[in-house]
Amino acid sequence: MNYHNYYPVDVVNGPGTRCTLFVSGCIHQCRGCYNQSTWSPSSGHVYTREMEDQIIADLNDTRIKRRGLSLSGGDPLFPGNVAPVLNLVKRVKDECPGKDIWLWTGYLLAELTPEQQQVVDFVDVLIDGKYEKDFADVRLEWRGSSNQVIHRFDLK
Repeated sequence: MNYHNYYPVDVVNGPGTRCTLFVSGCIHQCRGCYNQSTWSPSSGHVYTREMEDQIIADLNDTRIKRRGLSLSGGDPLFPGNVAPVLNLVKRVKDECPGKDIWLWTGYLLAELTPEQQQVVDFVDVLIDGKYEKDFADVRLEWRGSSNQVIHRFDLK
């Protein structure tokens, strides 16, 4: 897997202060996408164990309290991203007590493959659906177009 950007301190992509990872790879290629540079799975930087360790360390850093991790892209559920993203979300739940995970995907929850669903099983909030330029609305919270749905899961 590759990633485009990692923000260890982010207050835009989800509630509170967060760590945000923008992965590479997206088959949806939505008209009007603001992250077209992330579509190619080979764009950006190689995602390494060291990068993953840095995310875990940042989430646990007590100097800047983070509420959780946001995963966007590209698409974290792009087939080539599923295995490394699954490893990351498992580690966050195991090693970062109390941190939530938000994930944006162009796939619909009802249409996920079993492998994609494994990732979602560790996610607190899923925003699903392709960005639809005709339904774009800047007043929407946490999503770009009104067709996208915010799913909140109770992960006790």
